[in-house]
Amino acid sequence: MNKQTLISSALVLGATLALAGCAGEPSSTEVPSASASGSHSGHSMDQSASANDADMAFASGMKVHHEQAVEMSGILLGKSGIPADVIALAERIKAAQGPEIERMDRWLSEWNMPEGMDHEAMGHGDGMVPEDEVKALQGATGSEAARLFLEQMIMHHEGAVAMSETEIKEGSYPAAIDLAQQIIDSQTREINEMKQLLETL
Repeated sequence: MNKQTLISSALVLGATLALAGCAGEPSSTEVPSASASGSHSGHSMDQSASANDADMAFASGMKVHHEQAVEMSGILLGKSGIPADVIALAERIKAAQGPEIERMDRWLSEWNMPEGMDHEAMGHGDGMVPEDEVKALQGATGSEAARLFLEQMIMHHEGAVAMSETEIKEGSYPAAIDLAQQIIDSQTREINEMKQLLETL
């Protein structure tokens, strides 16, 4: 009887341990907590966040703004007798802003921006260079062309920085706000660089 009692006890104990082990298994498939999943929320939010009017105004306006900067850089790069440092700057502007134009174009397409918010006719207050000044750049040569380019691009960059500051204050789309900060950082550096280059002409 004692032997049978021991065997029964051992079986009961084994079954109890097995059930305890099974009860603990679901922990390996738990849904991640909010804090754990949130650790990657920085740019993943871009897919679900909605854009507000400020984001649309920023993307549409900055796209046109960038297009003019790329145009002006192309005009300068087509000239001879331009200082190497100014050429390098124009090449950097063109290389950086081209992909940003494509990025903003994709956003605008995804957002289905209302036509009433089209910012094609942005004014001089946004740093856009008037057509007659762009024509003056086209007709200039050598150091005069370099000087005009730098003066016009400083004003142009200052307008972009102001637009980006507005986006950071009023926008809601994380990727657009990130881009605005990048523009402020990079173009502020370039403004300082261009002012130094002007002193060498």
